[in-house]
Amino acid sequence: MQTIKSFTPATTVVLQWLVWRKYFDWRIWASLVPIVGGILLTSITELSFNMLGFFAALFGCLATSTKTILAESLLHGYKFDSINTVYYMAPFATMILGVPALLLEGNGVMDWFETHPSPWAALIIIFSSGVLAFCLNFSIFYVIHSTTAVTFNVAGNLKVALAVLVSWLIFRNPISALNAVGCGITLAGCTFYGYVRHILSQQPPGTPRTPRTPRTPRNRMELLPLVNNDKLDDKV
Repeated sequence: MQTIKSFTPATTVVLQWLVWRKYFDWRIWASLVPIVGGILLTSITELSFNMLGFFAALFGCLATSTKTILAESLLHGYKFDSINTVYYMAPFATMILGVPALLLEGNGVMDWFETHPSPWAALIIIFSSGVLAFCLNFSIFYVIHSTTAVTFNVAGNLKVALAVLVSWLIFRNPISALNAVGCGITLAGCTFYGYVRHILSQQPPGTPRTPRTPRTPRNRMELLPLVNNDKLDDKV
């Protein structure tokens, strides 16, 4: 799962480039090679292939990329803030998850209530988990609002490498030489990505972002500010 998930930064860039025609500097593409490759080296030693799991992880990777791209469109293009994005997204997530939860786990929940006369401790844990989930989603949208969808997914790969290193430093979990090399490559790639983003942010506003000749939008969808990082007018 982690091996497939490591491709999320790359799939995010590819989707924005293919579907939304967003231009990326060649240095952004180059920085993704060590970021993705390092996590592959870190996780490939524990690889256990299963076809159903492979397609499920691949679908999750594409869904994560699409979610972060659409979140960026709301936060940058439509001037949403983090709390508003969570506010509008949470009810739909509840409806989407509610139906399968009732169908797949409804009977088990009722049986659990019948066998546990005092479920308050468990309910407190469930409520606390919901609060943490809200904080997680708020922080995700805050990061995307402050940076971009690609930067957020790069940070996800950085988190994996740091988790491996911390587990070795604190818990002395054994890691192979290949894992250590993969973590080092990922950290170097994330550092290079941050340097490239800094260099690009220092460019004057009038600096051309792409050598391609501007073209007229072919349909109304291309007029929507889905992944445009430039400041737009309040009127869409």
